Amino acid sequence: QVQLVESGGGLVQPGGSLRLSCAASGSIFSLYTMAWYRQAPGKQREIIALITSNDSTNYADSVKGRFTISRDNAKNTAYLQMNSLKPEDTAVYYCSAQLAVTTHWGQGTQVTVSS
Repeated sequence: QVQLVESGGGLVQPGGSLRLSCAASGSIFSLYTMAWYRQAPGKQREIIALITSNDSTNYADSVKGRFTISRDNAKNTAYLQMNSLKPEDTAVYYCSAQLAVTTHWGQGTQVTVSS
């Protein structure tokens, strides 16, 4: 069983930056595809970035060029660097770890972009 703990959310002004972290328990972190999702009030949860076990990445169009996903297998941690934040980036951000048909979720961290 993998447990995921997100951190790094908070309040930031438009144009600012935040880095989210997702710390995972377990010994096979390197095998998981890690992803970041977000859910804004009244909207469905959407995937915004993922990184595979061989470090291939993919991004939603809404964050491409502004957000960067990465992982440190030695630390069992995935990251989401968010730059040039916009008010529409306000949401609860979740990380996930997927291996085969099993997906584990973190509890989420709030990101609010407001002046």
